[in-house]
Amino acid sequence: TIHLRVLESSPVGTSIGSVKATDADTGKNAEVEYRIIDGDGTDMFDIRTEKDTQEGIITVKKPLDYESRRLYTLKVEAENTHVDPRFYYLGPFKDTAIVKISIEDVDEPPVFSRSSYLFEVHEDIEVGTIIGTVMARDPDSTSSPIRFSLDRHTDLDRIFNIHSGNGSLYTSKPLDRELFQWHNLTVIAAEISNPKEMTRVAVFVRILDVNDNAPQFAVFYDTFVCENARPGQLIQTISAVDKDDPLGGQKFFFSLAAVNPNFTVQDNEDNTARILTRKNGFNRHDISTYLLPVVISDNDYPIQSSTGTLTIRVCACDSQGNMQSCSAEALLLPAGLSTGALVAILLCIIILLVIVVLFAALKRQRKKEPLILSKEDIRDNIVSYNDEGGGEEDTQAFDIGTLRNPAAIEEKKLRRDIIPETLFIPRRTPTAPDNTDVRDFINERLKEHDLDPTAPPYDSLATYAYEGNDSIAESLSSLESGTTDGDQNYDYLREWGPRFNKLAEMYGGGESDKDS
Repeated sequence: TIHLRVLESSPVGTSIGSVKATDADTGKNAEVEYRIIDGDGTDMFDIRTEKDTQEGIITVKKPLDYESRRLYTLKVEAENTHVDPRFYYLGPFKDTAIVKISIEDVDEPPVFSRSSYLFEVHEDIEVGTIIGTVMARDPDSTSSPIRFSLDRHTDLDRIFNIHSGNGSLYTSKPLDRELFQWHNLTVIAAEISNPKEMTRVAVFVRILDVNDNAPQFAVFYDTFVCENARPGQLIQTISAVDKDDPLGGQKFFFSLAAVNPNFTVQDNEDNTARILTRKNGFNRHDISTYLLPVVISDNDYPIQSSTGTLTIRVCACDSQGNMQSCSAEALLLPAGLSTGALVAILLCIIILLVIVVLFAALKRQRKKEPLILSKEDIRDNIVSYNDEGGGEEDTQAFDIGTLRNPAAIEEKKLRRDIIPETLFIPRRTPTAPDNTDVRDFINERLKEHDLDPTAPPYDSLATYAYEGNDSIAESLSSLESGTTDGDQNYDYLREWGPRFNKLAEMYGGGESDKDS
């Protein structure tokens, strides 16, 4: 006897064990076939022969249940059916074995009484009404209590709720079939002792219709009546719609809210109605618009009705009944000038006015006075003086003390518009005492500038306020000279410094020029 064990949760096709018969023969004479020939588990288990190992593999044929049956017995037969013609054949060689299979219990999740549930409920039920109950049990022998809950991913609006103990499903908010006709919920059943063991089931809730909506106009109607209309003339055909969906189909009735001397409603009994005139002729200058209340009712229970208002304009029409104009102001327009033309003219006038205003604003902007007057404008570094001054003896035009106080003079700065070939560090001259003569001070500054290769002129002009004594060269003007150019000796120009070297070269060497 062979003993095997298998969990009740093993799926169909699971191998639970094997049997093997031995044969002293070799080759084909040792090949064995296995089959189940008897026992109380023939419908629950199966066996197959493995050619390579010459074993019989026992597998699960149907789902197992420990609570239903815990032990099965199988009678397995091994047979060698190979025939060798050289020997006298008496029949196949067989051997019989008994296999006992024990089913082991596992903690299984709860099992619902149905694979899915369908509940139907009317949309007008009160909040808190039970719409149905789901049932589940623990299939284990311990029969653990079950707790029910709703998967909130399937009920995001929390319209439903469930009793955790008995599985009763009830409403927590009002229902509206016109918003949702179906609700697809998922209910979860879990063991209280082992919450990890849980099962889900689908619950479909169908909302049944209740006549709680009144019919309304199917569309917005732009209705008009011709001024030359005759009594009984059709001006509009109307229809209605209803959000409800009665079992017998929709049926609407049309009528006027009150007797109207100008118009009437004729029900076509096919969920449409006609609006007809009752008098001869209309005048849009007197009344340009009529309001006609129309009552629309359904035939379901309870009966629902609503009142829709038609706006009927009075218009001028041609002889064929085609609308020409519906506005009362059109009577005052000159003949041959349409409303579109007047609008275009008005737009042109507005555009011209805008252009004129912009032109005037620009012209006014040009005439505005500058914020700084010309005599005060220092943007171009121009200083204007309105008096000529009195020369050197005039001490009122400037402060002579500035020349006597070199410390007040701003330090010499290098030019920024021209980069010198070699950067020379400015030489500082000792500060002259306060009693130094202005002439000595200016001569020192003149000498300093003459010997400074980085000093002007580039495009600059150095101005000195002290004129000094008569020059040793006297006047250079030819107007005051009694001699001619040939009588002049310009060699002294070389003694004046490097700034006069070019002039000395031009005018010096007079004798050599004459000789040449």
